[in-house]
Amino acid sequence: MDVVIYHNPDCGTSRNTLALIRNAGIEPHVVEYLKTPPSRALIKQLLGRAGLSTQDVLREKGTPYAELSLADPALTDDQLLDAIEAHPILLNRPLVVSPKGVRLCRPSEAVLDLLPAQQGEFVKEDGERVVDEHGRRVATA
Repeated sequence: MDVVIYHNPDCGTSRNTLALIRNAGIEPHVVEYLKTPPSRALIKQLLGRAGLSTQDVLREKGTPYAELSLADPALTDDQLLDAIEAHPILLNRPLVVSPKGVRLCRPSEAVLDLLPAQQGEFVKEDGERVVDEHGRRVATA
């Protein structure tokens, strides 16, 4: 299975998502999007495939979101894409592409819908168990 992850290694959610992909026995193509930002056309394609708006993938925390007034509902998709092009940190992560679709994997276990079965237990960095020893998703309360 060919999988691509738009990844930020400084992000715990992104690291957990990458680890879940690997726990399914897949070595994905890892794109560190801060070093190699996706093109505007690719972002638009990914958003369309994921059924997301540009506003849906804007990251607020640790970005110039507030300073750029990106919450303004009058801003167009093109203006938001201009901001992402100028400041790739605004693109929320991780975005994962697989033959089963495209998804913004927040929380990280959202990636499970894009993958074959897990090959064993998985515990997130914070200690939360999301997959049991049989590779089955653990129900959350």
